[in-house]
Amino acid sequence: MKTFKLKLLNIMEEKTGEIIPNQIPLLDGLIIDREDENNQWTIEVYTDNSFQPYFEFLQKTKSEILVQVKISKESNDLATFITSIIGINEIGSNINILFVGNIVDKRKENIEFLLTTLIEEGYQGKELLEKFKELT
Repeated sequence: MKTFKLKLLNIMEEKTGEIIPNQIPLLDGLIIDREDENNQWTIEVYTDNSFQPYFEFLQKTKSEILVQVKISKESNDLATFITSIIGINEIGSNINILFVGNIVDKRKENIEFLLTTLIEEGYQGKELLEKFKELT
C-alpha cells in the first residue's frame, strides 16, 4: 500500500446537465493506493461536521460518486475516481468520511481516443506512429 496526503476534494455533481465540482474544505485527508487485485483506493476526508448531512445524503442516494482529488501537492493535476462512501464517523466536532473506489485513467482514455481517431483518418504503420508522436 502507498499512502499520500490529500490536498483537495471535489464532489462532482450534475446540475442542469453539467458536471460541477463541489469543493469540500479539508481539515486533513489521506488517499491510499491499496494495491489490491481490484485496483481500489481508499480516500479519507477529515472535515467540519456541518457537512455530515450532505455526506449522509450522498451515502443513502448514490451508489457511485464521482470525485476529483489532488494528491501530495496543490500543483499536481486532478485525479478522478469513481467511489462509494463506506463510512462516516464523528470525531469530536468534526467528521471523517471514507470512500473506496477506482481511479479513472484519463490519460489512457485520451491516448485510446487519439489513436482511434488517427486510424479512422487512415493512418497506419510508420505514418501512424509519426503522426501520434507529432500530436503528443
